[in-house]
Amino acid sequence: MKHDAAALLEAVRGKKLYLLDMDGTLYLGSRLFTHSLAFLQAVRDAGAQYLFLTNNSSKCTDAYVKKLAGLGIESTQDDFFTSTDASCAYLRAKYRGKLIYALGTESFKSQLRNEGFPITDKLEDSVDCLLMGYDTELTYQKLSDASILLGRGVTYLATNPDWVCPTEFGYVPDCGSIAQALEHATGRLPLFLGKPEPEIALLAMAKIGVKQEDTLLIGDRIYTDIACGKNAGILSILVFSGETTPKIMEESKVKPDFAVGGLEDILDALSALR
Repeated sequence: MKHDAAALLEAVRGKKLYLLDMDGTLYLGSRLFTHSLAFLQAVRDAGAQYLFLTNNSSKCTDAYVKKLAGLGIESTQDDFFTSTDASCAYLRAKYRGKLIYALGTESFKSQLRNEGFPITDKLEDSVDCLLMGYDTELTYQKLSDASILLGRGVTYLATNPDWVCPTEFGYVPDCGSIAQALEHATGRLPLFLGKPEPEIALLAMAKIGVKQEDTLLIGDRIYTDIACGKNAGILSILVFSGETTPKIMEESKVKPDFAVGGLEDILDALSALR
């Protein structure tokens, strides 16, 4: 694993697509990191593109466009590829069932409906798949419904395995933590569809039309972001602006190609290219 500025400069040279995590990488909660806007502009100035690649399925892309606008980042729906998008791609390719119980936010359910999937948030006899997202509107009734469905043996999918979601005050339970709670209740774990699975990155690359060697991934989590980059065969850069600390990185079996303090270090490399 390389850390020096010269090696980082050579690594970003010629890259066409930057896959960017958001929470903990570009911002934390409602606080935009100091160098995020300059970094995004530097990517464009280098003749490259970026996609916001996020496991957070609590918001649809419309909500993300609004959130980023509130932080001062202009974006469109085409700038995003989420774990919900990856889940939709999986469902189109693999699932031909009757009815999906969508355990998630109203925004999450709205995107699934708009994609044409038959979904419900009620306990119905015809449900044969449980799809769980990061649910910031979680209720005990949803957990009870999920336990009953899992006891019936329905197909069990989840958008992402993240244990926590970073906030300005610390961390809150994410989809992976709720999945662990349900495992204790039912003995079942879902098939996770977002990062670290390679498909979310590979589908994002296919959307832009670039190859693995043209792509890099930047994120703040070892077990999702960096593992996804490794699994997809692309360059990975860890930033210490979110969940992962140097100690966590040192103890992890998964190692990034580069580890830096934050986007400012990658901005320095991009600036040097000019």
